[in-house]
Amino acid sequence: MQDSSQDKPTEGTVVNGEPERAAENQRKPDTTMAMVVYALYLASFILGFTSIVGVVIAYVYKGKGPEWLDEHYRYQIRTFWMGMVYGLLCLVLAVIGIGFLLMLALAVWLIVRCVKGFKGLQEQRAPSNVDTWLF
Repeated sequence: MQDSSQDKPTEGTVVNGEPERAAENQRKPDTTMAMVVYALYLASFILGFTSIVGVVIAYVYKGKGPEWLDEHYRYQIRTFWMGMVYGLLCLVLAVIGIGFLLMLALAVWLIVRCVKGFKGLQEQRAPSNVDTWLF
């Protein structure tokens, strides 16, 4: 009777002419959905409702990855809710005219947070200052 452990490839072995990459794939979690959320937030400038889809995705995927990736989902959720608060404040202040300037600042704020998030995902690290209300 043969030992069944010989049938299974081990880490670092060559299978069908290519090195085994199971361990490498475990070190690189899938960041696709987190990138999609940032893209949906940016697409909300054109379509408006995509940020709602993005925050739902962030809530669904939160807690299903390594800690640094979960911090991105937390950052995205906070970005959505803080953006809602800032947006409502801009609407109220639009009555006296200053809200329109603040809407421009809100757009810059969202773009900066999304760019920081994309950069952090590429570097596989959590965004800096997740708890901040600014950048």
